Amino acid sequence: MAEIILNVDVRDGVGTGSARAARRAGFVPGVLYGGDKAPVSISVNEKDFRKSLYTGKLLGHLVTLKYGEETQPVIAKDVQFDPVSDRPMHFDLMRVDQHAPIKIEVSVHFKNADDAPFVRQGGSLEVVRHAVEILVKADSIPDELVVDLAKAQMGDTIRFSDIELPKGVEPTITDRDFVIATIKVSSAALSAAADEAADADAAPTEKTEG
Repeated sequence: MAEIILNVDVRDGVGTGSARAARRAGFVPGVLYGGDKAPVSISVNEKDFRKSLYTGKLLGHLVTLKYGEETQPVIAKDVQFDPVSDRPMHFDLMRVDQHAPIKIEVSVHFKNADDAPFVRQGGSLEVVRHAVEILVKADSIPDELVVDLAKAQMGDTIRFSDIELPKGVEPTITDRDFVIATIKVSSAALSAAADEAADADAAPTEKTEG
């Protein structure tokens, strides 16, 4: 079962007025949607919500929504923050069947990047996709997808097939082995090469006496 439990209240009314009232009372307003049911306006105690949010196990993960004695699995799809105070202002929860596959984006992590051969060759990693949409059961969503760069060389192209996929994970893009990242000459290496070339052009040439 999910590690995080969100104790929610159902809000009366919809719109900005209801949301502002919830915030003034120390709650974060949100919406529960999905499945074959109508959307429901809800709210969660802000302090409890912050604790759940900062664990890193809320967004994009299976959590348990609790209302009174009723519970149901949900996915936290989005959280909106105040641009100045960074206070959580609104959130979206999606109803799911925890044993059924869903489409969800998961971040990509590159390990061994500092010790890879391309680093010694003057290369740099250029990430094309920081996250990948996958198809996976709601109760098996991985924290991240991992690419091992231990053997990556200059000029390599990192594709989806290079990801160490957890069991049960499939890509939603199935018609091609799409690009995740590329290894190219770093700007620092190019700058160093340009400096060397400039120094060579500026060096005086020796004259030989006849």
